[in-house]
This record gives sequence, C-alpha cells and structure tokens, in this order.
Amino acid sequence: MTKNKNDALIRTTLAGLLWLLLMFALPLHAAEQRGTDFDHLRTGFPLTGAHTQVECQTCHARGVFKGTPRQCDLCHIQGNRMGASAKPNNHVQTTQFCDQCHTNTVSWVGARFRHTGITPGSCGTCHNGTTATAKPANHIQTTAPCDTCHRTTAWVPASFNHASVTPGSCATCHNGTTATGKPAKHIQTTAACDTCHRTNAWIPASFNHASVTPGSCGTCHNGTTATGKPTNHIQTTASCDTCHRTTAWLPASFNHASVTPGSCGTCHNGTTATGKPTNHVQTTSSCDACHRTTAWLPATFSHANVAPGTCNTCHNGTTATGKPTTHIATTASCDACHRTTAWLPATFSHASVAPGTCNSCHGVTSTGKPSGHFVTTRSCDACHNTTAWTPIRYTHTSPYFSPHNSGVTCTSCHTGKTETISWKYAAYSGYCAGCHAGSFKTDPHKKTETPTTTWYTVGDLKNCAGSCHIVNGTTGAITKTRNSHHRSTDGGF
Repeated sequence: MTKNKNDALIRTTLAGLLWLLLMFALPLHAAEQRGTDFDHLRTGFPLTGAHTQVECQTCHARGVFKGTPRQCDLCHIQGNRMGASAKPNNHVQTTQFCDQCHTNTVSWVGARFRHTGITPGSCGTCHNGTTATAKPANHIQTTAPCDTCHRTTAWVPASFNHASVTPGSCATCHNGTTATGKPAKHIQTTAACDTCHRTNAWIPASFNHASVTPGSCGTCHNGTTATGKPTNHIQTTASCDTCHRTTAWLPASFNHASVTPGSCGTCHNGTTATGKPTNHVQTTSSCDACHRTTAWLPATFSHANVAPGTCNTCHNGTTATGKPTTHIATTASCDACHRTTAWLPATFSHASVAPGTCNSCHGVTSTGKPSGHFVTTRSCDACHNTTAWTPIRYTHTSPYFSPHNSGVTCTSCHTGKTETISWKYAAYSGYCAGCHAGSFKTDPHKKTETPTTTWYTVGDLKNCAGSCHIVNGTTGAITKTRNSHHRSTDGGF
C-alpha cells in the first residue's frame, strides 16, 4: 500500500515537472520560430543598429511579447536584466529621453545635444569638465560664460568681442600662450597689436609709415622682416619710397628725370624692365624717340625721315598697321591720301577719275548711296562734287521746269524720291496747273468786261507764268495786258 502511494507521488511529481518544462519550452520555441519569419516593423518598433544582433529572448523574457517596453531608458538602466548598457555616472544630468540626443542605435557615440531651452550664460553648469567638456588648460583667461564667444553647434570658430578690451593691451592675451602672439618673422616693433591689426581679423594689416624716416624703407623691407625687392626688380640702389608709395607697392612711379636720353634700352631690355614686344615696329631708334617716360601709349612716330611713297615698307600689316580688308582698291601709296599724323580724315584726289565712273568705287570699295537715297540712274557726280557729298547741285533739263523759290525742295515735287513726278492734276501735266490747279481763283482772272464780263478757266491759264489779257468780247481787241503776273521764284501767287 505504502509502495503504491510512493509510486503515485513520484509519477505525479514527474508529470508536474514535465508540464512545467513544456510550459517554458513551447513559448521559447514559438519565439524562435517567429524570429525567422516575423516582420518586427509591424509592432511599431523597428529593429535597427545593435538591436538587430540580439536574441529575441533578450528583451522578450519567458516568451512574453506583450508589454515589452519601447522607451530606451526602461531597458538601458543600471542593473537591467537584459544586460543592456546604461547611462554612465558622469552622463549629463537630464530627464530627456535617450533618443533626444542619441540618434544612432549602433553606438552611443555621435550624440548631439540640443541647447534649446538652456538659460543663456549657464553653460558652465554642464561644461565643467566632469559632466561635459570644459575649458582647456590653455584657454584665454576669462570669467565670461561659454556662449559669449562660442556657438551651441560647435566650439570653433569662436568670435571674441574686443569691445571692452583696453586699446593697446592686446599683448595681455596675445602673448603666444593665452592667445596667438606675434610670429617669429613678425616685423620688429614695440607697438601694440591694434596699431596695425584689426580686432575682427589679423589680415590684412595696415602699417602707418608716418613716423618712418624717408629713405629707410630697406631697414624693414629686406625680405626677412618685411617684403623686399623681388628677383626681377629693376636694378637700382634707390630707396623703395623713391618709386613706391607707403599705401601700396603698385602702381609705382619711376622718375626718369636723371635718365640719359637715348639710354632707355639699358633697363627696358625685357629683363630688368619691359622691353619691345615681338610685334614692335622694326627700328634701332631709342624708346624715347616715340614713347614718353610717363606712359608707353600713345606713342608718336616722326615720319620726317621717311621717303614719300615708302609707307608700306612698315605699314604692311606685320611691322605696322596695314590696309584693312575693306580698303578701297588702289596701288597708290598710303601718303597719297593719308597723313603721317593720323589715318583719318583721309583725302582722295579724284583728278584722274573719269566723269561718270563714280560707282566703280562708290558702292563697291567705298561709300555708296544710302538706303534712303533719291532713286536715279545718274552718276554720283551729276549732283555731288568730288570734295564733299554735300551740298548737292542738280540742273533740271526738263522744258516743263521753272526755277522755284528756295522754300521748295526736291521732294516737294518728287514725292516718291524718283526723277519722275506724279502730277497732282494729271490733265495739266507739264504745266504749272499740273501742281497748282487747286489754287486757281476765278474772280481775279477776267477775260472780258464788254459787252459782258467773262472769266478765264484753269485750262486757259494752265501756264501761270505766261500772260493773260482782258479783251473786248465783241471785237477781240486786247483792252488790258497783265504780263508775267505770277513768277515761279515768288514766295506765293
């Protein structure tokens, strides 16, 4: 009986143990199975960085998934059961969530702290060398808070406000230890930094030469203490300020007063000073024969010794300026038209040009008729003379033309700018009435007075410049004569 009870107890205990094993094993097995085909993103907590490398049961203890914390600080705390890294003791004191600063789930490194909401001037609360980075040992001595000079995004670059610094006391900080000091090659001086340098940069610096003795430039400008003469400088023993100004090296002015005339090539040889360019006129004359000592250009060349008619010896387009492609075709020498002092204006002698042949050149190789020119087939010299285009002269050969007063221009009649005119009153073409029929008044033009009064018509008096008579209507005898009452040279009728 007792044996049976003991056997039953053993069986019951074994069954309980087996049941407990199954209870723990099955969920773990299920979790492992889910780890192979389960999309963790569906839970709203994506696995990134270091979280992808841990086993499921590290966070989901005993196969329980529901209720697993999602906030960093609920897992990453001291003594957590998962063995996750926690905030170190020297961490910046903050109640913010980890992911406010730590955005990288691979490691804690590379965190960015947002200073929004930080009270200005309270930087030292954290930046004390324990909680966060503090001033290094070689920092400028100051009691000002960090944000006076530094930004919250980066320590450097920093701007230091020199407004409260006493002028002339630069070296108090700029001693090479507290702040940048004078470099070893600095010009020798006991003057304060701000005598030459500005507080917002150190380059460029301005040096006041007011107290420097004239002619003593080389004391500093020796190539070591300050910039000296370059290797290609003109050979001279004169002091720098003979040619250069104290505000800038260039432009420099060289006084040629003591230079012997004709000796330009001694310096202007292309090495010591600028020499003749490769396309210079071929000449053995000295520079000052054409050029001035104040500037190369403009240069004047004396043609006094040049033989007339030999211009193209130099003016060939290589040695000196030659004829342009649009030049009038001619074999005459340059000086036949041009002067030796200037190309323009040029004069061309038309003495040997045959009358009526103007368009052989004008319109081909020289100036021709403009677009608005009077339409004519006549040669240029029918109206223009060979010395100038204007004034023009024109002789009317038409028997219908009478000289008019000066107020009548060519286009007054030639409205189409052609030699043929359009008669306003075509029925009277060739006569005065061809233009003036509309101005004819009947009353002043009596034809007869006896035995009745009659008047001439426009047709009767179509040539206004002729004569008109008052006649006896019965006998036809002239009773009154009015010869040439209208003249074409009058200002009106």
